[in-house]
Amino acid sequence: MPVRWFAFAGAVILLDQVTKNWVLAVFHLHESVAVAPFFNLVLVMNPGASFSFLADAGGWQKWFFIALALGISAWLAVLILRHAGERLMPAALALILGGALGNVIDRIRFGAVVDFLDVHYAGWHWPAFNVADSAITLGVILLLWHQLRHKSHD
Repeated sequence: MPVRWFAFAGAVILLDQVTKNWVLAVFHLHESVAVAPFFNLVLVMNPGASFSFLADAGGWQKWFFIALALGISAWLAVLILRHAGERLMPAALALILGGALGNVIDRIRFGAVVDFLDVHYAGWHWPAFNVADSAITLGVILLLWHQLRHKSHD
């Protein structure tokens, strides 16, 4: 039943957008609040991709990343339809789909992605990320796990 997987992707988008809207309402740009010795909440806008790739490219990257994410999202939707009867693979695909579309919404609304989760240790900070990025990462990990499990059965 593919509807449940698309609903799951929709829930990821909703959670992503609700958290980003909260951060935008509460924080000023670059404001940071310590939550734990290794974790801060901080508002940053990333016009690039992962790790701020192409962040200083002059603006064309916004449309490139939107087109790329929409193309990949269409491909993910097809894969979800093909594997709707399974459990792990469509769940992983839905996480990636929801995360990709959550970030597309930001690019359309703001021209950049809202990031706010800051993990750090001993002065070293991982690049800030968001719920959509977390969903994409978890989805990729689950896809790799799925692939390794099925490869061992062949």
